[in-house]
Amino acid sequence: MTVLIVGITGASGAIYGIRLLEVLSSIKNVETHLIVSEAAEAIIKYETGRRIEDVKELASFSYDIRDIGAQIASGSFRTDGMIVAPCTVKTMSAIANSYSENLLIRLGDVTIKERRRLLLLVRETPLHLGHLKNMERLCEMGAIIMPPAPAFYHKPQTIQDIVDHTVGKMLDLFGIEHTLFQRWPGIAKQDENLSTD
Repeated sequence: MTVLIVGITGASGAIYGIRLLEVLSSIKNVETHLIVSEAAEAIIKYETGRRIEDVKELASFSYDIRDIGAQIASGSFRTDGMIVAPCTVKTMSAIANSYSENLLIRLGDVTIKERRRLLLLVRETPLHLGHLKNMERLCEMGAIIMPPAPAFYHKPQTIQDIVDHTVGKMLDLFGIEHTLFQRWPGIAKQDENLSTD
């Protein structure tokens, strides 16, 4: 059983976290624990038109972000890691500096201290030096910083294709099998495909 914590914060790009939950909910032997920030609830409604209740139903379990005493807040709760998608600069900065003011940030801190995999899909651009220093600090502590930079070698035709590529890359980092995008076949193979188009 793979156990993942999923956080969704108030950065633009709520669709990344929602699509991640959709995919994970379709995979056997994956259990998800979801925390959604208050700002994320507003962004989910604004950007996707979805009800927060429907998003929470995609997860195996969901928690109030203020519930700092939840069972999962302890390092003794076994997980395979945590993904925050999207991740605000505020959340990233709080985790980088162990400022555990809510359950989501506390879980990021616990994930690092227990030497588990923490992936932050930081959705901000451009970046100033303070952002970069916090990213450096997190990398030194073992976290993975993954801005959702789209690739185009798989020739995406829709926004869903672009989102799926990023979600697939996140799943790759946790060793979870998927078929969300076509992997790069190599330039020679790509040239063959281009010559027949």
